[in-house]
Amino acid sequence: MFDFASRYSDALVATDVYDLRGQLVRYKLRRPMPHFSGITADREVLVQTNDRLDLIAARTLGNPELFWRICDANTAMNPFALTKRPGTRLRIPTEF
Repeated sequence: MFDFASRYSDALVATDVYDLRGQLVRYKLRRPMPHFSGITADREVLVQTNDRLDLIAARTLGNPELFWRICDANTAMNPFALTKRPGTRLRIPTEF
């Protein structure tokens, strides 16, 4: 259903909702924010002017779709908030 790089790839699936035709619909449950202390991050980067989180993820993690790992490491629900101010230090996770 979701690519391995998706933050929802391991999310639980629910199947108890019916659509208008009476058919069972499968859907992913909401993924909780992981606890900050459970994320290993041994490096940091400084946000540059006009930086985007997908660009930072591509440079540091090798895949722009892993931007959500940086969000988790910095306990951010809004990825845009992480790159709003140049000079912000972002924790980069080592495990993914």
